[in-house]
Amino acid sequence: MADKPTSPPTTSTSKNGILSQPIGSQSTGGGEGMDRRVKKKTWTPKRIGLIVGVVLLTCLIVWALLSQGGGRRYNVEADRLTISTVERGTFQEYVSVTGTALPIRTIYLDAVVGGQVEEKYVEEGAIVREGQPLVRLSNDNLTLQTLGNEAQLTEQINNIRNTRLALDQNELNLRQQLTQLEYDRTRLRREYERNRELFDRRVIAEQEFEQVRDEYEYTQQRLELTRQGYRQDSLARSLQLTQMNGQLARLQQNLSLVQTTMDNLVVRSPIDGQLSSLDAEIGASRPAGSRIGQIDDLDGVKVRVPIDEHYIARVAQGQQGQVTVSGATYALEVTKVFPEVLNGRFEVDMEFVGEVPDVRRGQSLRIRLELGDSTEALLLPRGGFFTTTGGNWVYVLTDGGDEAVQRPIRLGRQNPQFFEVAEGLQPGDRVVTSGYDTFGDADRLVLK
Repeated sequence: MADKPTSPPTTSTSKNGILSQPIGSQSTGGGEGMDRRVKKKTWTPKRIGLIVGVVLLTCLIVWALLSQGGGRRYNVEADRLTISTVERGTFQEYVSVTGTALPIRTIYLDAVVGGQVEEKYVEEGAIVREGQPLVRLSNDNLTLQTLGNEAQLTEQINNIRNTRLALDQNELNLRQQLTQLEYDRTRLRREYERNRELFDRRVIAEQEFEQVRDEYEYTQQRLELTRQGYRQDSLARSLQLTQMNGQLARLQQNLSLVQTTMDNLVVRSPIDGQLSSLDAEIGASRPAGSRIGQIDDLDGVKVRVPIDEHYIARVAQGQQGQVTVSGATYALEVTKVFPEVLNGRFEVDMEFVGEVPDVRRGQSLRIRLELGDSTEALLLPRGGFFTTTGGNWVYVLTDGGDEAVQRPIRLGRQNPQFFEVAEGLQPGDRVVTSGYDTFGDADRLVLK
């Protein structure tokens, strides 16, 4: 009889994954039937995939760190950067300022006396000479007053002169009296001496002798008194004449001033120069003291320069500066410092030393005003980097020139062209001096 086909054995699996003995099978070897434990697998596909992902991520992070050299980096086009080379050279601390060219001297024309403009001899902008009439004014009240004052002064002068004439005549009379008395005394002395001899010889009577003697003595006493009076009169006359001469001089000066007042109705040029402004139209009234124009002295040029008050303690008379006009450089010197500060600025006057350029009134000039002596220093050109870093660090190109890394530095003095490098850089270092605003916090720049 053929064998009966058998069905495949079935197994049961427990919840913990242990395989149980097939149902319907029997144990071999003649022993009792019992369950067999199945060994758990360690390297499942899921676990292997997880480990591989972690390894790949770690490698990627390590590669990124190694490729950036341990810092953040930023890619930038090299032609967008300004790269400057650190060099050793002469450092001159100066400040760039803008001044205005002015005449070396300006004379203002004021109406000394008020009046109405009657005549205008020149026009604004004309070249005038010293003493040349410019404008004539008229003032009827002033004319009448001046004529009255002139008449009074003339009368007083005449009175003083008459008094002086009277003093001179009195002195002349006294001198004539002295001369007459001296003559009489001489004549009587001779007569007295003759009569005394005659009296001694008893030729003349005693009465006649005494008469001549008394007349001689009287004349002598009278001469002495007249001399004393003349001396006293001379002293008084000298004092009076001194006072009169002073009074006469003052009156003549007043008369001259009165006449000058009339002359002031004609405004004249006090110097040679150019009449840069004139405010006087025919028929217009100009009060006394009002300004009617100004004259510029064309013999020289000065420059009025406003400077920030930050430098007020470092600017003094005698400091030098330079200006370039039409391609040529000219030297200037501070001649006057105005200490008053207005709107955060003070002003100085500078004059050209040596050759003077051809500049016009009101022309603006860009001046380099020196603030100290020239010294040897390590120089870094100025740039926009300073706004971001404050001069505390810069990007310095590596030897290959394809990267720039941060480097701490310290800067000293500065001028509009250079910074003085105190430490952190060496001659020949190439530095990115353009602005750093777009680089963020990158430690390294990669140049493309």
